[in-house]
Order: sequence, then C-alpha cells, then structure tokens
Amino acid sequence: MTTIKEVAKLAGVSVATVSRALNNSGYVSEAARKKVEAAVEELNFYPNEVARSLYQKKSKLIGLLLPDIANPFFPLIAKGVEDGVNQRGYSLLLGNVEDDLEKEKDYLKIFLQNNIAGVISAVQGDAKEIKKMPFVTLDRVESDRDLAVHSDDYTGGMLAAEVIADRDPKEIVIMVGPKDVPSSAMRLAGNEKVLKERHLDYQLFQTQSYKFELAEQTAHQFFETFPQADSVIASNDVYAIALMKEATKRGQRIPEEFQIIGYDDMPFSRMMYPGLSTIAQPAYEMGYKGAELLCDILEKGFVENGRIQLPVTLKIRESVRKKDKDE
Repeated sequence: MTTIKEVAKLAGVSVATVSRALNNSGYVSEAARKKVEAAVEELNFYPNEVARSLYQKKSKLIGLLLPDIANPFFPLIAKGVEDGVNQRGYSLLLGNVEDDLEKEKDYLKIFLQNNIAGVISAVQGDAKEIKKMPFVTLDRVESDRDLAVHSDDYTGGMLAAEVIADRDPKEIVIMVGPKDVPSSAMRLAGNEKVLKERHLDYQLFQTQSYKFELAEQTAHQFFETFPQADSVIASNDVYAIALMKEATKRGQRIPEEFQIIGYDDMPFSRMMYPGLSTIAQPAYEMGYKGAELLCDILEKGFVENGRIQLPVTLKIRESVRKKDKDE
C-alpha cells in the first residue's frame, strides 16, 4: 500500500507539503501542488479518509441504519440515500440492524470509530450517544424527531380501507404492524376511521414484526386465527403475498373468495399474478430526500423544512374484487 512518504519522495517535496496539498490546508506553491498531484496519480495513492477526517474535524462518511435489508422496501430506501449522499461527495456506511438492539449499538460504535459526519436511520432503537451529531429519521418517525422524512401513513390507511369497504367485504381483518413502529399506528387510525364511518365490522390481527423471514409463519397463524376472513388489509406487501400464498394453498380463489390489499408497492407486487393491490410509498424518494436533508444540515447548518411528508398513491390490481363492472 502506497504511503504519503512515498508520494513526498517521488514529488521531491516534504511530507508536510503533501499533507497540506491533499487537505487544502496552508500554503502550497502551484509548482509543488502539480508535483504532488502527478505523484499521487502515478502511485495510485488513496489517502486514509478516516485519518484525514480526524485531522480536519470533518468527515465525508454518512451512517445509514436499516431494520431489515431482506425486506425489499429498505434496499430502495438505501439506494435513494446512497445516490443522494454520493451526489454531494459523501460515502455511505450501512448497518443492517435486524430489529436487534445490540446490533444497533455495535453499528453505532463502528460509526463513531469512523468519525461519521451524520446518521440517517429507519430504526427505533436508542441512539442517544450519537444524536449529538446531525441525525435524520426515515419512515418510522416519532413525534419528537426534528429532522425526518416519512410517508402520509394516515391517508394510506384510509385509502386501503376504502378499497376493501367498496368491494362487498364479508369478514374484514386488519393486519396491524408492530406496536413499536409509529407508522403502524397511523395506518391503523386511517383504516378504522373509514370502516367505522361505513359502519363495517372488523377484527384486528396484531403482528410483532415486519421481518421477511417471519412472513410465511405469520400467514399460517393468521388463517388459524381467522379461517373465515375474506377481506384483509395487510401490514405490508411481503406479508400480503404470504397471505395470498396461504389462501391459495387452502383452496381459496383470489379475489372471489379472498381479497387483500398490501402496503409499499414493491416491484414483485406488480410482476406476480394475481397482482397485489397496494398503497405505494415513494421509498427511493424518501431515502433521497433524507440524504438531501442531512447534507444540507452538514453544509449549511440549517434547513428551512426539517419535517418532510411524502404522498402515497393507490395501486389497484387483481387481488381485490372489482368495485363495479366498469372498473
């Protein structure tokens, strides 16, 4: 691995001159700077970014915490964050927490050891020691967070309930997301508002997680609990598809005997058949906006709007009955 001493030797200047040229700190003559640049290029030298950031008291690294990278929603968020920070000259460190508080603490230690400039997080854990630096929350937003980007989950909950209410439901079940996820409560509130206004009876099925690996097990438990359910508002697309699979295994026709609407609009929701009706969240945009928000704080010291709410949209596909013959 090439060292700064080798760069200095090839350029015919001191190590201090190379350091000043690379860090844009202090005077370096134009002639010396060109020699350093030529030596760096010839030796294919990459400065130690962590050491440089410690010297400058400023890092070009951003930490991203995600709850479950296996859930297709979160890689889309990560892509948006990555594109956003890269365009502003930053790099990304990813921590896949998997709903494990100890893993989250370990990743936060790694972030601190790498002198990160700020954190973007879609998890609910306790990160007190790192919140002294710029911190942006995505998706799972608590009311006291100053910097956050999230979807309009209340409206999304209402839209999902309206779809089911309009399509001759017999036994409605709402699959409720984890209690510790703020967006779950907002969606449920939207669901219940519509169903109560329509004077429709419904039951709740509480889930403990959104984790991908638990989807099939949860679907089995659902049908053991509600074998007569014919209309379901699912907590997300992954669990909705697991329910569709389980319903099919049990001989139920979709949507004639079992209709369902999901939440997220993951790519596979429209590629499968029957296609999954769902509430589309702008996952990529959420990540990108979060990156912009954090970078603005880092570079300007302030933002005009620290709370960004993005709209959701309804996607009707074959997993729900037709509202009327013209739909």
